[in-house]
Amino acid sequence: MNDTKEPSAGQWTSTQAYVLSVICLMVGVAVGYLVRGSAPSENVLPASANAAGAMQQTSPAGGAPMQPSSEQLRQMADTQAQPLLQQLQSDPKNSALLYQIGNLYYDAQQYPEAVKYYEQSLKIDPKATDVRTDMATAYHLMGEPDRAIQEYDKVLKIDSKHANALFNEGMVKWEDKKDVNGAIASWKRLLEVHPDYPQRDRVEQLIAQAQQHQTMPTGANDPASTSKVN
Repeated sequence: MNDTKEPSAGQWTSTQAYVLSVICLMVGVAVGYLVRGSAPSENVLPASANAAGAMQQTSPAGGAPMQPSSEQLRQMADTQAQPLLQQLQSDPKNSALLYQIGNLYYDAQQYPEAVKYYEQSLKIDPKATDVRTDMATAYHLMGEPDRAIQEYDKVLKIDSKHANALFNEGMVKWEDKKDVNGAIASWKRLLEVHPDYPQRDRVEQLIAQAQQHQTMPTGANDPASTSKVN
């Protein structure tokens, strides 16, 4: 889609807004199917699949899919955050608003900036389990799995049945720490406390894959190479 006039400073073109919304949906695929703290997990995969198709449609005929740079994503997130930051000036103790700003940067893959706002939100409401779950996942995406697991554990001390924290902690133990037993324990706990978990079949497949690795000789296939379920 071509714009008929140049956008003024601080405004998005419709193409920019669309690209960021697509990137936000694609994050779930890029990070190994981890789920957001507040996201209904049953919607993650279908949304991501639709986003991938939409991204293909925005590409030039015969060209590669659009891949905005990190700087472009940062600029778009900054622009979208501006009105929320203005609200924050008059309501600096609004933990929900801080969480919303953090989510904008998370979805734009600006994880250190997201963590900054998540931490501010948690200072106001330290028992906000969805915020801490998202912050934990951001730490995972920043290459800090130990900190991620530490934050998931804090969530589970507050709410031992937090489904997305249990699922994500299992993924981080599996992919990052190669802790097969720990991953299986997290996923079995998830299915125990949520017998009607929307993606039970998916979790059972992950458990089966992990159990196969338990019986493999040392040095066999890396768990991360088979951790994704289509």
